[in-house]
Amino acid sequence: MTFSRKKVFDNLPISYWIDSITPSTYPSLEDNIKIDIAIIGGGLAGIQIAYQLSKENLNIAIFEANNIGHGASGYTTAKITSQHNIIYSKIREQLGEELAQQYASANEIAIHEIKRIVEENNIECDYTTQSSYVYAQEEKNLQKIHDEVKAATSLGIEASFVEDIPFPIAIKGALRFDNQSQFHPLKYLTSLAKIISEKGVNIYEKTRIIDVEEENNNYILTTNNGKKIRAEKVIISSHYPFYNKHGLYFSRIYASRAYIIAIKAKEKYPGGMYINAEEPARSLRYVNTPSGELILVVGDEHKTGQGEDMNKHYNALIDFAKDIFTIEDIPYRWSTQDCMTLDDLPYIGYYTANTPNLLVATGFQKWGMTNSTVASIILKDLILKGNSPWQDVYNPSRKTIAASTKKIYYCKC
Repeated sequence: MTFSRKKVFDNLPISYWIDSITPSTYPSLEDNIKIDIAIIGGGLAGIQIAYQLSKENLNIAIFEANNIGHGASGYTTAKITSQHNIIYSKIREQLGEELAQQYASANEIAIHEIKRIVEENNIECDYTTQSSYVYAQEEKNLQKIHDEVKAATSLGIEASFVEDIPFPIAIKGALRFDNQSQFHPLKYLTSLAKIISEKGVNIYEKTRIIDVEEENNNYILTTNNGKKIRAEKVIISSHYPFYNKHGLYFSRIYASRAYIIAIKAKEKYPGGMYINAEEPARSLRYVNTPSGELILVVGDEHKTGQGEDMNKHYNALIDFAKDIFTIEDIPYRWSTQDCMTLDDLPYIGYYTANTPNLLVATGFQKWGMTNSTVASIILKDLILKGNSPWQDVYNPSRKTIAASTKKIYYCKC
């Protein structure tokens, strides 16, 4: 069997994750309501936040503009890993050991938390343990790999240097994190949604929040059909924080688009998750499906609105894949958008330093599986206890700092 580029591009782009689940059918909001906590956004962050809080005696509702999981969560690569390319040496150099340790601990615990949730609830979501690799093809990036191994191991991560990866790609060396994992994100998300719904969390789909107003220490949310929601606390986990009356998030976040092709290959995939240290980025992982193995080839990212014809980006991924695999078919292709911050760290916490009842989770930097789980734990702790052991490194009120600065500053915006 051989694939045809024309056939690939004749078909509309579609995400395998979305195509392989039954769409959810939660109702839209038809009445004015009063609740304790309103969660805006029904992706992995919003659903997991609700799951963490569902054990408390709180009246919680989730409001999703589309169907749950059909935003960024439905278009992800779904790597559950604390290996966020080259990050730990950078954080340690810029912000110091303490904040680097916070980031490492948060993401390592997130991996274990997802596994715990899957096992505790018997969730069938194709969860498997994998090793995760960053490989350097150019000599100038080899020292970055060595520095990252040293930084990661010093922070308690099971990391090592390896000389080869199981692909016909010439490399100078690679960083390997063991005991990482992958899953089907929407099987996980829809299972959690069912669990929290049965616990009393109300999920409203096709319910877009278009306005947020403060009133007497509460918030009044207005939906696209004019319904009003009065909530004591509001969590904005809607991928991009649409509420811009405070925080100036529009000036601190930009959107980045990347592309994914799902190929069927003659060769069997050797396991593991991979990304290169160079530009353009190229990422690999596999998926077991009822019709056989799919290999996800990801990359060719650019700032949203600044790319070329989309087919050129897909073709670049096809050409990369052809050098490694014998492609038999490309049944799926899609693109995804991620929110990026100026200092490469997500914003998770109080929306501003002066809004204790308004919280946010955004800017996951293409590593949304662990960072969305981190968000669920941090925001639960902030709501129930007023503090989190990881709150400083994720603090949305920090100012972006220069690479040589050791001190982190905070703003009141």
